[in-house]
Amino acid sequence: MQTVLFHSTIFGPIKSRRLGVSLGVNLTPDDGKICSFDCLYCEAGFNAQGKGTTGFSPREEVARLLELKLRAMSEAGEPLDVITFSGNGEPTLHPEFEAVIQDTIALRDKYYPEAKVSVLSNATRADDSSVARALRLVDNNILKLDSAVTSTMRLLDRPGSKAYTSEKAIDNIKAFRGECVVQTMLTRGEHEGKIVDNTTPAELDALIEAYKIIEPREVMIYSLDRPSPEKSLQKVTREELEAFGRRVREEAGVSVQVV
Repeated sequence: MQTVLFHSTIFGPIKSRRLGVSLGVNLTPDDGKICSFDCLYCEAGFNAQGKGTTGFSPREEVARLLELKLRAMSEAGEPLDVITFSGNGEPTLHPEFEAVIQDTIALRDKYYPEAKVSVLSNATRADDSSVARALRLVDNNILKLDSAVTSTMRLLDRPGSKAYTSEKAIDNIKAFRGECVVQTMLTRGEHEGKIVDNTTPAELDALIEAYKIIEPREVMIYSLDRPSPEKSLQKVTREELEAFGRRVREEAGVSVQVV
């Protein structure tokens, strides 16, 4: 089984195809995975690999390690475009997520005031008041919406809650209208004998209608770039991504980044 990618709390910097020179922050275990989704394409592998033993990184330790890295990078004259919360699972599950974000912004302002703070989230906890406050503080609140059709979303993203629907995801995300970036992974394949495809005309139409409701600052459209735990998933061609991006711009009136 594919295993977790990140074996430390602070990782990188790396060159992100979406965000530039990015210093990563992993709030979830460095030897396991904790996520409210279990996406077929997750580069950190399936949740079945277990939660590991190290748990969530304590707030104070996150701040200490982040400051050590930012200070060293600054003294060495290294560039930095963004501090990105991602890692081995869903960052907003951290019990002190809001405080961690506040600490991070203060450290960013001290060492790299021009850098952005980004959070990659699946939006499952975006309706929690503390999480919502934190997400409104960051520069790039990037929220996942892979399908506006619940049956497809449940096949592709496999949320832990049986009650979680695409309608709930759209409700959670639209609270940030104008302030958020919606991130959509397009792919097709199968899993356990079921076809998984969010690229059909009906799926793309539904996504456009969802974007109209949400009114995000931007839509970020992408496909597979690394091996996925479900090996049957296919990378959607650049031409298909660009064609969908044009439709989103024209029909939803939203800025689009195809990456």
